[in-house]
Amino acid sequence: MPWSTPFDDPISLRGSAKLRTLQEAADFIMQLPEAEQQDPHWQTAIEMLINAAETGGGWLIFARIGMLRALNADDRRA
Repeated sequence: MPWSTPFDDPISLRGSAKLRTLQEAADFIMQLPEAEQQDPHWQTAIEMLINAAETGGGWLIFARIGMLRALNADDRRA
C-alpha cells in the first residue's frame, strides 16, 4: 500500500493539525528529536507504519493505534 494511503480517521494533534496519511505520520516522527525517536513507543509506531506501507490490509489500523499510543505516551510524561 502506498505511503499516501489515508487513515480511516485522521489523527488529531495539539491545535488543529492532523495526520491524514502514513507519510504524514512518518514525517511527524522524523521531525522529532533523534533521542525521542528512539523511545520504545515511537519505535513501535514506526514499525507499524512500515508494516502498513509494505503489507497493507489490517496493518493500517495498527499503524493508527501505534501513533495514538505514542502520542498519548508523550502526553502522560509531560
